[in-house]
Amino acid sequence: MKNIRNFSIIAHIDHGKSTLADRIIQECGAVTEREMTKQMMDTMDIEQERGITIKAQSVRLDYVKDGQHYVLNLIDTPGHVDFSYEVSKSLASSDGALLIVDAAQGVEAQTLANVYMALDHNLEIIPVINKIDLPAADPEKVAQEIETSIGIDASDALLVSAKSGVGIRELLDAIVDRVPEPEGDPDATTKAIIYDSWFDAYLGALALVRVFDGSIKKGQLVKLMSNDEEHHVLDLMYPHPLKRQKTEAIQSGEIGIVVLGLKDAHIIHVGDTITDAKNPTKEPALKYEPAKPFVFAGLYPIDTDKFEDLREALDKLKLNDSSLSYEPETSVALGFGFRVGFLGMLHMEVVKERLEREFNVDLIATAPSVVYHVYMTNGEMIEVQNPSELPEPNYIEHIEEPYVKATVITPTDYLGNIITLLMTKRGMQDKMSYLNEERVLLEYYLPMNEIVVDFYDKLKSISKGYASFDYEPSDFKEGDLVKLDVRVAGDVVDALSVIVPRTSADSRGRVLVKNMKELIPRQLFEVAVQASIGNRVIARETVKSMGKNVTAKCYGGDITRKRKLLEKQKAGKKRMKSIGKVQLPQEAFMSILKMD
Repeated sequence: MKNIRNFSIIAHIDHGKSTLADRIIQECGAVTEREMTKQMMDTMDIEQERGITIKAQSVRLDYVKDGQHYVLNLIDTPGHVDFSYEVSKSLASSDGALLIVDAAQGVEAQTLANVYMALDHNLEIIPVINKIDLPAADPEKVAQEIETSIGIDASDALLVSAKSGVGIRELLDAIVDRVPEPEGDPDATTKAIIYDSWFDAYLGALALVRVFDGSIKKGQLVKLMSNDEEHHVLDLMYPHPLKRQKTEAIQSGEIGIVVLGLKDAHIIHVGDTITDAKNPTKEPALKYEPAKPFVFAGLYPIDTDKFEDLREALDKLKLNDSSLSYEPETSVALGFGFRVGFLGMLHMEVVKERLEREFNVDLIATAPSVVYHVYMTNGEMIEVQNPSELPEPNYIEHIEEPYVKATVITPTDYLGNIITLLMTKRGMQDKMSYLNEERVLLEYYLPMNEIVVDFYDKLKSISKGYASFDYEPSDFKEGDLVKLDVRVAGDVVDALSVIVPRTSADSRGRVLVKNMKELIPRQLFEVAVQASIGNRVIARETVKSMGKNVTAKCYGGDITRKRKLLEKQKAGKKRMKSIGKVQLPQEAFMSILKMD
């Protein structure tokens, strides 16, 4: 165990984590020059296309220092705030963390969030200043910023360039010297934590584990502590970027993949403890806090016959993404589907895209919403995720909405515009401090509902991409909120209902029906699109009917002939209006996102 090092790489988005992981893999000789590809740890197509890490990935590497052989278990983590749960899982399985900071950009909001998470797990943090070969790099200033904003000693921070490979050998030596060896008793009964899982078409549900005590052996009968399920270990492997290495046992302090031959995706839970079935451990290895979803949206198959396919796809995806939560729901407009909980808007986009790509299910997603606490006149409190479930106003005492504590780090040039944006989103300032003469840290309390849609995009647009943003849930505060309904041809479309502040309901209603008018295809009859609060209509637009010249065949004769035809057409249109059905395109459900 004294020659094992388990460590994670943490950083803000685009500070070079995945590139650094590539250089470490290359330096350790795990892959040949010919086999090497960019961002090897980003295995999904969507990660390669977007240039972001979505899933934390592990790899086992061999390294020799001063004639001694060491095993390095590296975990590359995502940088986006929506995937911070992946980071927390990885840190719980590590003994140290490499904190990567861009030499040109300095400390960012997510850098702070990830460092505090690593400190909560009592990890040894090694500051690494990356991209030192950039023309705008200022390593000394960044080291100073790490000390002032984070409070950790950066005097011995490692200077590297992941792109060119400068300083990688020194970094590996520092990992061996400074990351502590894993603790645990190799002779005790088996105790291992599942910190990741996924579904393999041939092997079934796989568990990626960190062994704390004892060992897991091939053929051993093990027990999953959360549900008392007992299974034989069919196979054991070490994670590798290209080809997994089979092994007979995973020893104390090591990381490996356990194959139990499970075809049911519900049996394995991330955060569960694996122990020996005959001689189980008394205490679980660690306690993970299950991920709390912030954003909820309805996912419905376009083809209603695909409902069971969607259920199966969600089951398998949850094995790979344990932060996902879902339950069945029905909509008058869209039929049968699921109410799915996400950690943020990017998480929602990625899940929808993965379901469509990996499981071949075409989906409609409703507008995202958050959880509201609704206090009833009878003293009861109910949680409402779906706006269409909001009770009638005369039964509601008051509604509380969730708030988040948002951290924004921005260059001073954009400070005025960013404060204006935060104020328009009903933000309340808590703190403002200067990191140096060029950068400011802002802390605001914001309603969650205001940031789930396009806040991040607006922030990046205002700051030309230089501002960084991170948030954590705070508490619930009372708000003057109402339900805004959309009526198409007189019928309320439940999937388009949203909860909004009363003060901005009228303006949002007008923008919404205007957007909807552009999106709803023209019918043979006139279609009224209305926004309403209760029975009070606050905005209306009309989608004109498709014109047809019924008098074209009248070449002459009395004018009454033409009038007769026009009256007949008018009566037909009226009848059609009362029985006609309007098909709404996917864009209509996403038009709610563009209400500002």
